[in-house]
Amino acid sequence: MPPRRRGSSGYRYVRGRPNGWYSAEIRFGNVRLGLGLFRSAHEAARAYDAAAWRLERPRSQMNFREVFTREEAQRIAPPPRLITDMDRADHARRQRLLLIAEEDERAMAEWRRRHPEDVAD
Repeated sequence: MPPRRRGSSGYRYVRGRPNGWYSAEIRFGNVRLGLGLFRSAHEAARAYDAAAWRLERPRSQMNFREVFTREEAQRIAPPPRLITDMDRADHARRQRLLLIAEEDERAMAEWRRRHPEDVAD
C-alpha cells in the first residue's frame, strides 16, 4: 500500500480550517478521533504524533520521525486546550451579540422594504 499523501498543510491527518486554525484527527478502527483545533499546522501535527504513539502506531505513520519514544512525543506535543467557565461565558456573550446583530439586520431590511422613501441612495 502506498504511503498516505500529506494534505495541503504538509502533515498527515492535519487540515486547515477557513478561520485559519488547523484541526488534527486520528483513526482508531472505524472511529475517527478529533484531537482539537490548533493555531498552527505544526502544533496539530505534534498532537497527532503524540496520539499515534499512544495508539502504538509504527513510526512510518508519524509526521516527525526524529521522535523515538512516547515520552518525547508527549513532551513536545502542545498542551491540550482547556475550556474554562470564562470561555463558556464569553462564547454565550458572543452568541447573544450575534443574535442581536442578526435581528437588527432583519429589522433594517423590513424598514427599507416598507419605507423606500426614507432610504437615501
